[in-house]
Amino acid sequence: MKTISKLVLLLISALSVGQSFAQSNPEASPIPKISNEWRYEVTPYLWAPGIKGTINFDNRLTKSADMSSSNVLGNLKTGGMIAGEAHYGNWGVMGDIISATLQNTGAIPVHGGLTSIADKITLQQTILTGAATYTLLNTKDAYADALLGVRGIDITATLNGNLERTPISRTISKTTSTVDPIIGAKGRYRIADSSWYIPAYADIGSGGGTTNLTWQVAAGVGKTFNKLVDASLTYRVLYYDMKSGGVLQKTTMQGAQLAVTFKF
Repeated sequence: MKTISKLVLLLISALSVGQSFAQSNPEASPIPKISNEWRYEVTPYLWAPGIKGTINFDNRLTKSADMSSSNVLGNLKTGGMIAGEAHYGNWGVMGDIISATLQNTGAIPVHGGLTSIADKITLQQTILTGAATYTLLNTKDAYADALLGVRGIDITATLNGNLERTPISRTISKTTSTVDPIIGAKGRYRIADSSWYIPAYADIGSGGGTTNLTWQVAAGVGKTFNKLVDASLTYRVLYYDMKSGGVLQKTTMQGAQLAVTFKF
């Protein structure tokens, strides 16, 4: 949780700095301009998704995953999230990385409640998205990029169980690593000639060997403070449907995301 606390403080500090800049430049345009010079963006963010789906441990044992955003934050042990982009003319590259370790404990009554099986589930995951982009639309009020790339996920689910008040215990672990090609688009729309905008993102893919289907969408509202800083609050959904051997069986991760973008 220390990593998340530091990230929250960073986001709050950046928003405060951006607000002070905004006072001298109240109508900064949120629409980037295409030019024959490099431009870069770095975006640390905090995404707190709820998780709903099924975790497959060994093709025989599965457990339902149904955690709210608050449960996920409470069970988060370590984590980090950051995205970045680089553009030259119409062409660009983008990347996004999420790394998190979740741990949840519980107990299942057995033998009429005389004893119980204590279990601890640990979920370690790294999700990396990379893509090449090409600008299709760049006007005063709208900006849109097409993207073609890959999303990779490395996820390990570990179940530790023991019969309480006995030495009987068992550990089951399952790892899935897969890389899937994706295609999609992203962009933003300026609201009423102001510094406010609507950000949007969507992609879809499959074919990585383990994945039947994966897709991701996000949309929300943002504000540009000046040429250096803007911020957004979006709702983000990431879906995975893996084959029988994969860890994630029809699993949806969705929740609010707070991000601050530094441009240079």
